[in-house]
Amino acid sequence: MKKFLATLLALVMVLSLAACGGDKGGDTTPPADSGNTGTTAPPADSGSGEKTAIKVIAAEYGQNTKQWWADFVTDFNSSHDNIDLTVEAVSWNDIYTVVNTRVANNDAPDILNIDVFADYVADDLLLPIQDCVSDETYAKFYDAFLEQSNIDGTIWAIPDLASARAMYYNKGILEAAGVEVPTTWDELKAACEKIKAYDSSIYPWGIDMTTDEGQAAFAYYIWNNGSDFTDASGNWTLDADANVEAIEYAIGLVKDGYTNSDPANETRYALQDLFGAGKLAMMIGPNSIPTYIADNYAKANTPAEEQIDYAFAAIPTNGSNPSVSAGVMDRFMVFDNGHSDEKIEAIKEFFDFFYEDERYSDWVLMEGFLPATSAGGEIVAAADPSMAPWVEIVGSCKFYPTAKAEWADVKQGVINVEQQALLGGNVKELLEDLQAQIAG
Repeated sequence: MKKFLATLLALVMVLSLAACGGDKGGDTTPPADSGNTGTTAPPADSGSGEKTAIKVIAAEYGQNTKQWWADFVTDFNSSHDNIDLTVEAVSWNDIYTVVNTRVANNDAPDILNIDVFADYVADDLLLPIQDCVSDETYAKFYDAFLEQSNIDGTIWAIPDLASARAMYYNKGILEAAGVEVPTTWDELKAACEKIKAYDSSIYPWGIDMTTDEGQAAFAYYIWNNGSDFTDASGNWTLDADANVEAIEYAIGLVKDGYTNSDPANETRYALQDLFGAGKLAMMIGPNSIPTYIADNYAKANTPAEEQIDYAFAAIPTNGSNPSVSAGVMDRFMVFDNGHSDEKIEAIKEFFDFFYEDERYSDWVLMEGFLPATSAGGEIVAAADPSMAPWVEIVGSCKFYPTAKAEWADVKQGVINVEQQALLGGNVKELLEDLQAQIAG
C-alpha cells in the first residue's frame, strides 16, 4: 500500500480514538456541520433508469458559502432531471481530515474543492481534469492559473477562485499616532512602537499563524525577504538563512507586544473583526476584507460614524527587496472513482453550470474573491470598481508550490515551526529539522 494511503489509514485510527474521548487541543473551532449539503434527499445510484449521483465536497469560505451551495444544488437539480447532485460544505479547519478519512475508507467524493492536489496525483487518485471539463468551459481559464496545477505536462485541477493579499491599514489610527504607511520592515517596527505608545489598547499589527492560514504568514515574510520555499531548480530550501531571518522578525514582533495577543489561535477572521472594530491598526489580508467588513457592519447596523476609514498598500519588505503580493488559488479536482461515460458527462454538466459567466461571477463576488476566468474578471470589475485593481494584481502574484507532492507536509510543517517558535523554540533549528524531514 502506498505511503499516502497508509498515512490516511493511521489518521482514521487516531480519529477513532478521539471519538472515544480525545481532546482537540488548541482547536477552538466547532466541528464542521458535515452533512449540511443543501439537499434533503440522499443521492441515487447511477444505473438503469436511475439518476446519476454526483457527490461534491466544497470548502466553506465564509458565512455565505453554505447557503450559496444550497441554492446552487436546488437550481442545478431542478434543471437536470438525470442528475442528483449533493454538495457538502466543510470548514477549512476540518476539510483535510474529512477528505482524507473518506479517501482512506474508499469513499472519496466525485469532485473536491480544496487547495492541495499533488498528494492525490502522486497516489493515482485523480483524473486529468481536461477529461472532465467541456472544451468551452476549459477555455475560460487564465493560463497562469491552469499552470499552477501542472505536473509533468498534465493539468490535474481547474481553479475555483483566487485571492491576492495586501497590507490594510486604519487611516485614522496611523494619522493620530503620527505614522506614515510603512513600506519596509524597519518602518513597520517603528510604526508599531509609535502606535503602541499612542494607545496601548490598540494592536499595531496582525499575525495569523494558526492551522487555518499559518502557511500564508510564512510566505508573506520569506517572500518579502527575497527568499522562497524552493530554489530555482525546485529544491526545497526551507531552512535558508533568509527564511530564518524572516520568521525570526515576525516572531520578534509578537514577543515585543506589537501584535494580536494569540497568533497561534486567532485566525484571519478574528483579525478582520478586530480591524473592522478599530482595535487593530494594520494587517495583511486578502481582497475579500472589504466585503467581510461591510457585511458585518450591515448585519450589526453599525452607524457610519462608527465605521473605520481604511485603505490598502503593498506588503512591507526587508530593505530594498521588492514587495511581493501573495496569491492564493483553490481548485476543483475529480477523483478517479471508476466513472462511467455517463458520469463523466454529468460531471462536465456540473462544471458548465458552475462556470456560467453570471453565476460564477456571483460566486466570486459573494465572498469578495477574485475570478479565475477572463469573462468573470470583466464582470467582477464592472460590478464592483473597487475590485478592478485586484483583478490586475492577481495575474502577477506569487503562489505556493502546490504542484510539488510534498506541499501538504511543508504547509503543515511551516505552521508547526511558527507555533513552536511562538512558544520559545529556536527558528533556525526548527527549520533545519523540517528541511531534513522534507528533503530526506
